[in-house]
Amino acid sequence: MRNLTLNCCLAITTTLILLFVSPLLHAQTYTDLYDFTEATGSGPGAPGLLAQGQDGNLYGSMPSGGDGPPWAGTVITYSVNTGIFADLYFFSGPDGFGPASGLSLGYDGNFYGATYLPSGSSSGEVYKVTPGGALTILYGFGNGNDGAYPYAPPVQAPDGNLYGVTYNGTVPTAYRITPSGNFTVIATLPSGTIAPLIVGVDGKLYGTTPYGGQFNAGTVFQLTTKGKLKILYSFGNGGTHPSGPVMQGKDKKLYGTTTWGGTLGQGVVYQATTAGKYIELHNFTGADGANSSSGLVQGSDGYLYGVTAAGGASSYGTFFKVSTKGKNFAVLHDFDGKVSGGSPFSTPMLHTNGLIYGTTHTGPAEGSLYSMDVGLKPFASLFVTWSGKVGTAVPILGQGFLSTTGVKFKNTSATYQVISDTYLIATVPTGATTGVVTVLEPSGNLVTPQTFKVLP
Repeated sequence: MRNLTLNCCLAITTTLILLFVSPLLHAQTYTDLYDFTEATGSGPGAPGLLAQGQDGNLYGSMPSGGDGPPWAGTVITYSVNTGIFADLYFFSGPDGFGPASGLSLGYDGNFYGATYLPSGSSSGEVYKVTPGGALTILYGFGNGNDGAYPYAPPVQAPDGNLYGVTYNGTVPTAYRITPSGNFTVIATLPSGTIAPLIVGVDGKLYGTTPYGGQFNAGTVFQLTTKGKLKILYSFGNGGTHPSGPVMQGKDKKLYGTTTWGGTLGQGVVYQATTAGKYIELHNFTGADGANSSSGLVQGSDGYLYGVTAAGGASSYGTFFKVSTKGKNFAVLHDFDGKVSGGSPFSTPMLHTNGLIYGTTHTGPAEGSLYSMDVGLKPFASLFVTWSGKVGTAVPILGQGFLSTTGVKFKNTSATYQVISDTYLIATVPTGATTGVVTVLEPSGNLVTPQTFKVLP
């Protein structure tokens, strides 16, 4: 009887411990996936966006290395399922130098990027590249009223056009370009910027500049597709000089980091509304990271995840998380400059498989590609189109789509076409109302973090 009582007590105690600890059981797992070399392309920096293709693979660019001139660079791909890395395209000079932009995915399944170094008569180019590696130069900057030296890739808006920014030149500009290369300057920026634009759920564009504004310490701005620019916030009292882009959270607020400023001058994580209200969520101390030049991603758990280029245990940066209220800040990984790479300048990306991917500028060789598993669930993601009328075709990224049994806009079933196991197009059905989109699968339904707004 005594042994039975003791065993029962032990079982209850063990259960209570497991219940108490269960939220912490999932380890934050950092994995070095691939180490870049001069031959394969090297030195990934800011903004260095990774894009999830319609096939579910990662696509990006390296600003230097390859089989051409030293600073020519490459276009690369990585399979998240097989771990196979490949160079898709080697720049040679006349077709561009220094593709530091990374890539953005277009509706057509192709990718768009930019080169920032002069080549021939151009002061940087905008290019399109297919998943198979066929590259087309869409526009060469003249360093006049069109701007010059674009670091950021253009991003596609619901109107089908791509929108981008320039870093330097006679005039820093925001531009519109069609997928066929028809180029138009739409606005003059407060300063040149390397931060890509994002498309907000309201259809407007949002971005940052490292200078300009009331204190010449940077801005968050709003831009319409017709070129009306509005400064939402001028940095100067607190964090200063943002290098990374903003990210729009589920709450429709904008989130980002600054490279400098804050309580200890090491930069901050901030929140800004589209109405211009600004608060600081976290001041970096150096010990927990410093000098973030990248943007943030928001996980299915609601937390913000990001990286710093310096600080931490080894002074090579940190991978961190923080709530949208500024609470529960935690360093999940310290980059060491060696085994796990160092100085991550590029913005991490959240894949629909639930893993976060990014690159480091330094590492065992010439930088690294990494993943972070923080226990996020797989999900489906609306691609660019966050609102529309009945009959609108809505692209969706995810996985397991070959087993899809249905798609719902809130509670209304929709017709859909599966393009691949990781990409489908659903049509907004009659009777649909505003809400999340759910892809029904036998292994578990995938829900979009974004809300789709059904327009009258």
